[in-house]
Amino acid sequence: MVKKAQVPLRDPCLFNNQLPSPQTFTDGLPLPKMLIFDLDYTLWPFWVDTHVTPPLKAKDGNTKAVDRWGEGFSFYMDVPSILLSAKSRPATPLLLAAASRTSAPDLAVSLLKLLHLPPPPSPTPPDDAHPNSLPSSSSSSSRSSSSSSKRSHDIFDYLQIYPGDKRTHVAKLQKQSKVAYGDMLFFDDETRNRNVEGLGVTFWLVEGGVTRGEVDRGVWEWRRRKGVAGGGGVPN
Repeated sequence: MVKKAQVPLRDPCLFNNQLPSPQTFTDGLPLPKMLIFDLDYTLWPFWVDTHVTPPLKAKDGNTKAVDRWGEGFSFYMDVPSILLSAKSRPATPLLLAAASRTSAPDLAVSLLKLLHLPPPPSPTPPDDAHPNSLPSSSSSSSRSSSSSSKRSHDIFDYLQIYPGDKRTHVAKLQKQSKVAYGDMLFFDDETRNRNVEGLGVTFWLVEGGVTRGEVDRGVWEWRRRKGVAGGGGVPN
């Protein structure tokens, strides 16, 4: 197998959740109950078992981690906003799972614990607010509660991280969650993992990492297979 080159990290300040959510998350049409993501070259631009040398430590407010040689590692730019918006849907938050066949599962989990998802932006005060007025105790506590970041590890409902056939990973996710295979959407960068479709899962191949557009295209494909009227779309 030809090794992929690691994608250089962008400015950590760009890794935030102020980007818009995928449009399919808010268009009112059906969504899969569970989104499953591979890790390497899907959520982050490297192979954790070949590019990363422990020990790891957090840097830049946990927006990235650095290894023994000072190399920096983080998510693709859109990933934090995608994960957070999946969980912030008021009525029905989506279940999130990671399914990776890496040969360094402990290192992958450590990285998920070190990489934090930025807090939501503080609410903007109304235009007619008096410049010298003090915030109410409720609004103050609201800003305080939203000011802390969340470990990316903790936003996932299920983790299946170990070497092997991805059908095994997905079968264990189904057993754990009781979600039907037909209600799962799996994002992965390797064509060989399309074999999960034999279980009834919708597979969406990503190239260059998960983006909001790739999530939308994956959801549109899931809807197409479900026969959802008006479920298709045209990427922006």
